[in-house]
Amino acid sequence: MKNQDIAVPSESEIRFFADISQILNEGRNKVHAAVNFTMVETYWNIGKRIVEQEQQGKERANYGDLLIVNLSRYLSGTFGKGFSEANLKNFRQFYLTWPNDEIRYTVCSELSWSHIRLIMRLDSEKTREYYLKESRIQGWSVRVLERNIRTNYFERLLSSQEPELLAVEQTNSPATESLIKDPYVLEFLDLPENPIPKETSLESTIISHLQEFLLEMGRGFSFVGRQFRISSETSHFYIDLVFYNYLLKCFVVIDLKTKKLTHQDIGQIDMYVRMFDSLKRGEDDNPTIGIILCAEKDETIVKYSVLAENSQIFASKYRLVLPTEEELTAELERNARYLREVRGDDK
Repeated sequence: MKNQDIAVPSESEIRFFADISQILNEGRNKVHAAVNFTMVETYWNIGKRIVEQEQQGKERANYGDLLIVNLSRYLSGTFGKGFSEANLKNFRQFYLTWPNDEIRYTVCSELSWSHIRLIMRLDSEKTREYYLKESRIQGWSVRVLERNIRTNYFERLLSSQEPELLAVEQTNSPATESLIKDPYVLEFLDLPENPIPKETSLESTIISHLQEFLLEMGRGFSFVGRQFRISSETSHFYIDLVFYNYLLKCFVVIDLKTKKLTHQDIGQIDMYVRMFDSLKRGEDDNPTIGIILCAEKDETIVKYSVLAENSQIFASKYRLVLPTEEELTAELERNARYLREVRGDDK
């Protein structure tokens, strides 16, 4: 039997194939979402029932522990794996963390169980709400969420000292400060802190890891260019990195410094921002933001420079290796003390 010749599909058939593929993908996505919702909602309902049963016991703590043990044995014997004591305690914690039906529905419908387990272990309600919101809006994978929690992503936002700027309900028009961090953690670049890398090497490596860098920058950033040229009548200047933030509706220019911040660096970024506003900013754009990413900051220079008064220019440290929890906490506390001093809160 001779093999039949395979006809080359026409443009109409190619569009037809694409339509069928889209229908299948949409159907599979709906099935996956429905299965995830049902599974997570089931865990919430199990947790609720466990709590209700525990509250009937006179010796609540002891009774609750025994209840979990016995329930685990029963469910494992009846349904098989997946009902260990640890899992049942997670179900109970899930319900206790979000007992409200409305919040539970949002959590169940938009996040996986792996997301939920990470977020529900956070102590602060405000922190949990932030990670819930950002995971949904930005579509963070479990790996990205875990990394951001581990690096104190929420706490590193400069405006964490101004809680109203990070209100969970604020989604469309964030303040400038709510998207700026200090420090930025760039461990994904896989560059050593010692010896100090050259600025050109740092810039090139950021471009090679642009997706991870954009995730670290935060919501709304899109890449515009590197070594971006702006020119006056007599001179050319080259900005290390330029981004556009569609939420803030403005350009963001970044100057990379692998050494300690100097007053010359501050003057340079101030000039870049002024030139960019004059030469590149569109009629509908908000004022340009300038960020100096530096290895070290001198708070005295920051305090007595235009940084203290200019709401469009920022200086943030970056870390090339993942700091320990103690190091990061200490650095955040130093930043908080400095911001209180600048605002006069300590007086």
